[in-house]
Amino acid sequence: MLGLTWSFVTPLLMLGVYSFVFVGVFRASWPNTSKDGGLEFALQVFAGLLVFNLFSEVANRAPNLIIEQPNLIKKIVFPIEILPWVSVLSGFFHLLISVVSLCMVLLLVRGGLPLTVLALPLVLLAFLPFLLGVGWFLSALGVFARDVGQVMSMVVSLMMFMSPVFYSVATLDSSWQYWMHLNPLTLIIEQVRTVVLQGLWPDWNALGLYALFSTLFAVLGATFFQLTRRGFADVL
Repeated sequence: MLGLTWSFVTPLLMLGVYSFVFVGVFRASWPNTSKDGGLEFALQVFAGLLVFNLFSEVANRAPNLIIEQPNLIKKIVFPIEILPWVSVLSGFFHLLISVVSLCMVLLLVRGGLPLTVLALPLVLLAFLPFLLGVGWFLSALGVFARDVGQVMSMVVSLMMFMSPVFYSVATLDSSWQYWMHLNPLTLIIEQVRTVVLQGLWPDWNALGLYALFSTLFAVLGATFFQLTRRGFADVL
């Protein structure tokens, strides 16, 4: 009945839950925050979840993208390579709504938004090719190995805690920080927090290097998809 309103209510409700848990229960604080530590912690967690939820939606849907559309494969000529695009753009739409919700809260709590928030689209643009690569690779692999969906459910659950969603990379030992930065979600999560919450411009060099490897991964995923698509109809 509420339609699109639910897309705004859900992230705001979750932000309220995080605020209650971290402010009222755990009395948690984020590094380098002097006041409103618990509320700042909730905002930092919410910003991290923006990126993780986008990855989670794409990774969980990808193994079944082709399997769920057998008619598009067997009966009509359809550019099935656009199915991962649909999944990724759908995830970005939900992300946009969550970003709007976060900005509304920041306006209420801080009285304004930093100018650096304008760099957020560029940060997410570097993340786009990686998500497409995940979509192409997993959607093709899922046709031939039906257990990929179950495996990705476990991988996504592990990624939530192996990514800096509920903590900052700065709190880890230097040896652990190296391994953490091998996680493809780490840089994007940290840069989203940088431009939205800290009011700083992103690390352009790191972001450019990430975009390069992200694009390379997308090319590999697309190549794998094209090489295996000839067998989709026979398997389905």
